[in-house]
Amino acid sequence: MARTKEFDPDAALLRALELFWERGYEATSMADLVEHLGIARASVYATFGGKHELFLRALERYLETTDPKIAEALSQPGPVLPAVRALIDRYADEAGRDRPRLGCLVVNTAVELAARDAEAARLVESSWNFLEATLTSALTRARAQGELPDGADPRGLARLLLVIFQGMRVLGRAPAEEARIRDAARQAQALLA
Repeated sequence: MARTKEFDPDAALLRALELFWERGYEATSMADLVEHLGIARASVYATFGGKHELFLRALERYLETTDPKIAEALSQPGPVLPAVRALIDRYADEAGRDRPRLGCLVVNTAVELAARDAEAARLVESSWNFLEATLTSALTRARAQGELPDGADPRGLARLLLVIFQGMRVLGRAPAEEARIRDAARQAQALLA
């Protein structure tokens, strides 16, 4: 008879996500995971595979919870630019107040792993492509509704905002960067005036 799991894999995945987000991939050892999750090493391997597979699943879970919120906020009926401006403010707020400076797991992964880990890079790129496509769609609607001039380039604006958002998150990891982040947010807002 097969033995049943004595732990909730979903809860363990969320706890692993927390640990990877707090420490990063390289600084999190398998021993750290075993201790933090409160399950045996063999159970971690049997359920998730190794540390790398567990990290990728944790990153996927992070994306499943963050990306749809952005799409929902930008796809509401009515004027679009107020929602885009609110998103700019949200990124600035999160980058400026994120304590203890955990940052964004996607950006953290891009900085730490993407150059040498194709699977991690694929997930990072997938998230950024999703954000770019969501912003492009919203800004295209804004142009069609007369909120942006006819000559506006929704895709180019979306790419610019993507870079600004990710830059805010990188700067947000360093101490005393809030003024720079706020200035960048003000300039991004001005682009949509």
